[in-house]
Amino acid sequence: MLRHGPRNLITDVDGILVGNAEDHRLRSGVSVVLCETPAMASVDVRGGAPGTRETDLLDPSCMVDRVDAVCLSGGSAYGLSSADGVMRWLRERGRGLAVADVVVPIVPTAILFDLLNGGDKRWDWPPYRELAYDATGRAARDFALGNAGAGLGAKAGNLKGGLGSASAVDPASGLQVGALVAVNARGYTTMGDMAQFWAWPLEQGKEFGGLPPPGRGLGLAVPHDRADLICDPADVARRDPRANTTIAVVATNARLDKASARRLAVMAQDGLVRAIRPVHTPQDGDTVFAVATGRHDLGHDALALSELGTLAADCLARAVARGVYNAETLGAAPSWREKFGR
Repeated sequence: MLRHGPRNLITDVDGILVGNAEDHRLRSGVSVVLCETPAMASVDVRGGAPGTRETDLLDPSCMVDRVDAVCLSGGSAYGLSSADGVMRWLRERGRGLAVADVVVPIVPTAILFDLLNGGDKRWDWPPYRELAYDATGRAARDFALGNAGAGLGAKAGNLKGGLGSASAVDPASGLQVGALVAVNARGYTTMGDMAQFWAWPLEQGKEFGGLPPPGRGLGLAVPHDRADLICDPADVARRDPRANTTIAVVATNARLDKASARRLAVMAQDGLVRAIRPVHTPQDGDTVFAVATGRHDLGHDALALSELGTLAADCLARAVARGVYNAETLGAAPSWREKFGR
């Protein structure tokens, strides 16, 4: 297992920046993965209720193979307008696919459902294009986790969800892999009523608590006097099985073609399987984008892509746990720290 990079964020991949913007009154937000130069990309959609934009062009059989950014947004279908804000920011800087004397920024987008979390959603026009414009302008190497960006209004089973990220780097070869995820899952990220995350075996250091193994006598359960935190009966969003979706981006500095980027996204979905139970349900819109900046040559090793996909899946699983671990209580959704008193 490769160790995480200096930030333990997706931005440990050269050429990748991330910007967040959120509105606490709305209890919603946007996260933008900005490519410093156009990057190869593809996508894999596993959930039964996805909300996406510009994903068809990421099919290996389609013409356009590079993207300028990827946008993750709250707001359900309203959030698809977030791509407009990213496109405006890019167009102002002359960035995008050149077609004659115009440029068309390529910004694939996916959304999650956070409309029932108690925030004020009584807008005239959805606010997501403005949020996305701000988020793109804030894109940097360092960014917040938990209640940030697209993770602000998210939930994870019976816990507050959030924005998570993780990385793995090989100083010897120069290979870099990272993941960014907004965790808004129908399923649970922890083992029943214990504090340990399903991603526990993959943890590096104490990135999501450093808890002991979840064996007999070692599992850290909900305190008996806080049993109310297992599930709030007044939680409207939890009672509606459609109020879900986990959306993510995995990135690498490897040089990939479009078909290989697609395979990377497919393998990276295993990270959600390792970290969330159940996952890819009919009510989730689980979507994973893969972005390759092309600065590292994998050579001719036939196993290189398989190993890269395994690293990406592990990073994504860790990112899921980090997103929930760093989240703070919001409305009816208790944070991991509040629930387990840590």
